[in-house]
Amino acid sequence: MDSFIHPLYLILGILGIAMVLFIKGPWRYDIVAMITLALALLFGVVPFTHAFSGFANPAVVTVACVMVLSQAIRASGVLDYIIRIMMPVTGNTNLHILTLALLAGVLSAFMNNVGALALMMPVALKMAQDSKLSPSKVLMPLAFASILGGLTTVIGTPPNILISSFREQTTGQPYAMFAFAPVGVCLALLGILYVAFLGWRFLPERVKGGKQEDLFQIQDYIAEIKIPEDSVVVNMTTRELEGLTEGDFLLVGLIRGKNKRLVMRSDERIHAGDIIIVEASHQDLQKLLQVGKLELAGGEFKTDTLRSDDTRLAEAVVAPGARIESRSSQSIRLRSRYQVNLLALSRNGRSFRQRLHHVSLRAGDVALLQGNADTLQETIVNLGFLPLAERGLQVGIKGRAWYPIMIFAVAISLVVARLMPVQVAFMLAVLAMVLFNLIPVRAIYEAIEWPVIVLLGCLIPVGQALQTTGGSTLIAHYIVNLAGHWPPYAIVGLILVLTMTLSDVMNNAATAVVMAPIAVTIAQTLGVNTDTFLMAVAVGASCSFLTPIGHQNNTLVMGPGGYQFQDYLRLGVPIEIIVIAVGLPMLLMVWPLYS
Repeated sequence: MDSFIHPLYLILGILGIAMVLFIKGPWRYDIVAMITLALALLFGVVPFTHAFSGFANPAVVTVACVMVLSQAIRASGVLDYIIRIMMPVTGNTNLHILTLALLAGVLSAFMNNVGALALMMPVALKMAQDSKLSPSKVLMPLAFASILGGLTTVIGTPPNILISSFREQTTGQPYAMFAFAPVGVCLALLGILYVAFLGWRFLPERVKGGKQEDLFQIQDYIAEIKIPEDSVVVNMTTRELEGLTEGDFLLVGLIRGKNKRLVMRSDERIHAGDIIIVEASHQDLQKLLQVGKLELAGGEFKTDTLRSDDTRLAEAVVAPGARIESRSSQSIRLRSRYQVNLLALSRNGRSFRQRLHHVSLRAGDVALLQGNADTLQETIVNLGFLPLAERGLQVGIKGRAWYPIMIFAVAISLVVARLMPVQVAFMLAVLAMVLFNLIPVRAIYEAIEWPVIVLLGCLIPVGQALQTTGGSTLIAHYIVNLAGHWPPYAIVGLILVLTMTLSDVMNNAATAVVMAPIAVTIAQTLGVNTDTFLMAVAVGASCSFLTPIGHQNNTLVMGPGGYQFQDYLRLGVPIEIIVIAVGLPMLLMVWPLYS
C-alpha cells in the first residue's frame, strides 16, 4: 500500500503503536507482534517478499530447539533426581534459598527460563511448607535467579540468542557459547547472593506457609448435602441437578453407602439417601437447598473427602501463553471433555468464590484441580498448567534417562568447538532424541512456546525495517545529541538503563529486537566497539525485575506467591541497581570501547 508519509516516520509510528500495545496489554504479545508486522506490510515499510523472513532467522530456530531440548531433559526425570539429592537438609533459610537460587541459575543457563523455574517451583514450595515459611519469601528470589542465570550463555535466554544472531548479520560472526559468561556470571552470582542473604527479608508474607489447600480455604464453599426421600432431585440425572437453579454450583462428588465417586457421568441418577458434594457460594448453596428440598449432611468438611483411590487433587499455575489462558473452565469444557473439576482459583493470593467456572483464567492464576489419579498430571500439563507439587522421587534413574543430557552436552560441545553453528547443532540434537525415542514427535510441538516463536518471527522483519529505513539512525543521533558531550561509556550506561526500562514493561525479546539496531548505530556513530553496546542491550533486555509482566517467570510466581505489584519493586530495584553499578564497569572491561 503506497503512502505519502516517509517510511522512516511510518516505522517509528508503527513501533510506537506496538510499544503502547505491549505496555497496555489488551492482547497477548504474539498478537501484538502480528499486528505490528501487518501494519508494516500494509504501509510498505516491510516488503511482502520479506513478510515471513523472520521465521527463517537462525535465532528463531535456536529458541525453538532450546525449548524442545529443555522439555526432553525435564521429562527424563534426571534433573528432578539431581535437585533432590543436592538440596541440603538444614533449617537455615539463607542456605535453602541460596541452594535453590544457584540450582535455578545453573539450569537456566542451558535451559529455557520457564522450564528451569517449572522444575524448581515444586521443590521450593515443598521446602517452604516443611519449614513453615511463606512461599512469598522463596518464589520471587527463585524466579529472579532463573532470569539471572540466563545472562551467562548464548542460549540462556531469547534476547541473548537474538543479539548473537544480529551480530552475525552485522559482522559475519555470532557470539561464542560462553561469550556472555564473564559479565553474566558476575551479575548472576551477585544477584543470587543478594536475594539469598538479604533480599528475601524485604518480601512480605503474602501467603502463609502450610498445606496447598490452605491457600484456597475450599471448605468455605464446598459442602456435603443429603438427599431426603421427599426431595425433588430424587431420580434426577447429575446434568438435570446442575440445571435445577439459576445459581452457579458444581457437583464434584457422590457418596452412596460406603462407596464414594468423584468422577461421574452426566446421566448418573441421584437416589434418596445419597450424599452429594457440591461446590457453591453460600448464596447459591442456600438457593439449591431451598429449591431441591435438600439438607446439609452436617459435620466438618475435610479436603480428604475430595480424594479417593482413583482421584486426586493437584495445584497448578497457569503458564503465560497457555491454551487455557483468557478462557474459562466452562468454555473449554474442562469437566465434560477432560474429566477435570476446577475446585478453586486464586489470583494474587485472593480466592474466587462466585461464578468460578465463568472466570477467564490469567497467567499466574493458581488453580486447585481434581481428576483421575493416572491422567490428571498429563492433562493439566497439556492444557498449559505448571504443576506445583513434586513428582514422586524415583528409586533409580535408568541409563536411557541420561541420554538427553548426554546428547545436549554433545551439541553444546560442537558449538563451543565452533564445528557447527548453534542452530544446526541443536536441530541435530532434537533429531537424535526423536530417533532414540527419547521424546515423542507429538511432544516436540507441545514443548515449543508458539507465542514466543510468532513474536520473534513477526518482529524480526520489523526490526530490520527500522535499520533499512534509517529509523535506527535517527533514534541513535537523537540519543547522542541528547547526551550532549557525554563520554561514550556514559552512553553505554544510558542504553543499558533504557533497555532495562523497556524490558520491564514489554516483552524482553521484543525489546532486544528494537534496541539492537539502535545500539549498533550509536556505536558506529561514535566510532567505538559495537560489541560493548550489543552486550549492554543483551544484559538490559534480560534484566526484567520491576514488574510482573516484564518476564514470564515473574508472572508465573505472582499467583503462588500472592505477590502484588509493589513487591516486585521491593526486590527488583536493588537488583537493577546492582546490574547497573557492576554490569557497566564489567562491560567496559570485558568489551572495551576502543579495542
